[in-house]
Amino acid sequence: MKIGVIGTGNMGRSLGILWAHQGHEVFFGARDISKAEKAAELAGNHACIGSNDDAASFGDILFYSPGVVLVSKVLQSPSQLAGKIVIDSSNWNIPEGFKFEPVTRSIAEQLAEQVPDARIIKAFNTMGMEVLELCPDEIRSHKVACFVSGDDESSRQIVISLAEDIGFVGVDCGRLQNARLLESAADLIRYLAITNERWTEVISVYEVPQASTSKLGGREVSNLY
Repeated sequence: MKIGVIGTGNMGRSLGILWAHQGHEVFFGARDISKAEKAAELAGNHACIGSNDDAASFGDILFYSPGVVLVSKVLQSPSQLAGKIVIDSSNWNIPEGFKFEPVTRSIAEQLAEQVPDARIIKAFNTMGMEVLELCPDEIRSHKVACFVSGDDESSRQIVISLAEDIGFVGVDCGRLQNARLLESAADLIRYLAITNERWTEVISVYEVPQASTSKLGGREVSNLY
């Protein structure tokens, strides 16, 4: 796949390098070309570098990391995103005292409002780049979840495939509005990371077998579920 990285920060650089190592064609875009050069050198496999607009033009799939910055401030031609899968991994800034507000409108939804013709996907926002250092082989045994939400089902499946390429377990989280849940989950991960002074906190999703017999009376109908 042809992947354009818009914003070569920690996550964009790391994911781009990993995907290049898996044989994908990767273009690193950045305002500071030296960051793109460093990423491309680590990526090898003929990775390309240039501006963010160049990366947007190159990729069929775009990893977009500028977060809440208006697309019009990042790209001279935001229309380049039309029809493309755009992966957003951004989270809100951590408030003082960890006084997180409920996420009622996700960063991913805001991005979709700015570029309505793009196929916005929320993913890779519940892990730090330190976790990516274990990809692809060491991470597999830990069954770390990469949650994926977006309104286009085929795009979700493509991003799930990209996550699984580098060792994660892709978890389909349905519509883009569920990005609110993913961003809230990231708040918990970041709280744990900061208070425990390590950025290797993750979420793993397991499906345990159903009990063959019930000793607790079984699930009763309730208003909650």
